[in-house]
Amino acid sequence: MPKELIEKIREKAGDAPVSIGLILGSGLGRLANDVEGVRIPYSELPGFPHSGVSGHSAELVIGDLHGVRVAIFSGREHYYENGRADAMRIPLEVLAGLGATALLATNASGSFRSDIPPGDLMILSDHINFSGLNPLIGEASDSRFVNMTEAYDPDIRMQIEAAAKETGIDIKSGVYAWYSGPSFETPAEIRMLKMLGSDVVGMSTVPEVILGRFFGLRCAAVSVVTNMAAGLSDENISHEHTKESAPIGAAKLAKIIEVLLPQLKL
Repeated sequence: MPKELIEKIREKAGDAPVSIGLILGSGLGRLANDVEGVRIPYSELPGFPHSGVSGHSAELVIGDLHGVRVAIFSGREHYYENGRADAMRIPLEVLAGLGATALLATNASGSFRSDIPPGDLMILSDHINFSGLNPLIGEASDSRFVNMTEAYDPDIRMQIEAAAKETGIDIKSGVYAWYSGPSFETPAEIRMLKMLGSDVVGMSTVPEVILGRFFGLRCAAVSVVTNMAAGLSDENISHEHTKESAPIGAAKLAKIIEVLLPQLKL
């Protein structure tokens, strides 16, 4: 199926290889609007997820973004939608087949740290797969034993930090905990995750990075903090709040990507 999908996408978008793929999280879909290229609804691509989460579109956008040929997944399927940790396997296999060598994932998250408040960004330096789920369960080949020591590519992380500094945007680094959702975490769970070494928590990204590494992609990820985690503020944590808060950090991330892509070395 991936080979057929790759051919179908090339018929629409052309044969030029993609350089990098981007996965857009809640409220971040506007980044795809700057791409000069083609938009293909997931519904036209068998095996691609059909996101049922408000705030997520569901289309593949391929074209030029700040001088770089990109493939943007505007929308993702989360584990909590259908109980499939490998929901993004086919899209990421297709991404590698289109020539991409790197993946940049974005997500919305809740922060444990007062120095990373809502509206700020955090580069993922590592993650904790607290859910215990893995998108490679059932894979028969020995390639399933993926080395995750440097899951988040140190060189790409440095380039993101440099781009942020150039734009004057403050960006921290830290550890992301994957909690399966869809319910938000309890204050006790947040205290536990903080003790384990997490800095933010969210409901995505980790399975995508595992799959990205499985397909040989260099991976990086940035969290847009939309709220303080449960028990750390008086905020009313909700999906509506996430959608309302995400554009603040998304605007900062868009500026960083505008600087990052033209000088990105892969």
